[in-house]
Amino acid sequence: MLQRLRTATPTASTTVIGTVPAASGDRDTRLDVYRALCLLMIFINHVPGQYLEYLTSKNFGFSDSAEAFVLISGLSAGLAYGAKFVRGHRLAVSVRIWRRAFTLYTAHIMTSIMTLAIFAGGALYFGRQDLISEINIKPLIDNTEQGVVAMVLLGHQLGYNNILSMYAVVLLILPGLLLLRAMSPWLVLAVSATLWLLAGLFQIVPLNALDQGYWFLNPWSWQFLFVIGLVAMMRSRAGHPLPRHPLLVGLCAFYLGLSSLWVLFSWWSIDFSLGLPAVLTGFDKTFLSTPRLLHVLALGYLLAVIPVFSRWSRLRLDHPLVMIGRHSLPVFIFGTILAMIGQVLLFVTGKNAILGTLFVLAGIGLHFAYAWYLDWLRGLTRPARAKP
Repeated sequence: MLQRLRTATPTASTTVIGTVPAASGDRDTRLDVYRALCLLMIFINHVPGQYLEYLTSKNFGFSDSAEAFVLISGLSAGLAYGAKFVRGHRLAVSVRIWRRAFTLYTAHIMTSIMTLAIFAGGALYFGRQDLISEINIKPLIDNTEQGVVAMVLLGHQLGYNNILSMYAVVLLILPGLLLLRAMSPWLVLAVSATLWLLAGLFQIVPLNALDQGYWFLNPWSWQFLFVIGLVAMMRSRAGHPLPRHPLLVGLCAFYLGLSSLWVLFSWWSIDFSLGLPAVLTGFDKTFLSTPRLLHVLALGYLLAVIPVFSRWSRLRLDHPLVMIGRHSLPVFIFGTILAMIGQVLLFVTGKNAILGTLFVLAGIGLHFAYAWYLDWLRGLTRPARAKP
């Protein structure tokens, strides 16, 4: 009885596509676990030049933790808003979504300012003015008045500070996507796919005003991956989980294996484009080219339909990975700030890989500690449960 009480919570039930929903009153922790792994890999990848970077998913396939994170975000959005977006409640749900988008925008601005402070502080303290030339900071410093306005209006992005802004834009259009989904799942997928294709074909992407560049993660491209997750979760919640077909499982496994070999043996010189546009045959991350898109979808499908992954990721509510995934936004902000400190540390130590690895290991530990603190803090403010 005690064990059962420890793994139960009064939060809403959740489910992962392709598997049996959790019983009412239980929180399905699988999305939390996968989200936590993405957050940890994003942190590791954002401190380039240390050894742990070679162990993350980007070294074993076409996509990386960013694609997985956006797919999970789409699944989570379908879970949080899909069933509530009904006649009579659509405006209220839309306002909630837009408030969340504004929260993400505010978090993006905050992390960008913190990044500037960390790099400027490193330049002052270590006497390394060349730090200002890193991660697209220099155009902002050279054009301070225009740069501040551009950053606030999302017209200039710093390196490694580009996920939240993309996600905020996708959430801004989410009510429209949900409205199309209410008409037909195939309609929203068709509209989303068309936008993704047009963005890739004609380079439709928000611009960076100061350096003649553009956003590293194009929201008009990445919204397609988000919508796929959204529709899949809403379909699953309606009682239509992903089919576990042996042929599809085999094709996905083959594609994951091929992409892993492609990356490990650097077969990038092989040209299979056949004159087709880069969005269909390339590996561009900004416009989410087809090989990257298919890779994350194949990975997501296998994780959803193979029972061993489902069993492994169903953990106790007080498991460290579950806590990180449950507090994804504050943990992501925390990890971004830590990563920027790590970049400065590596820069001033001449890219010392051992020191960088030790920093990242300590940073991973701090992720767990911070998530535990957030859980503890939430427990202080949550009303006490009535005893039966």
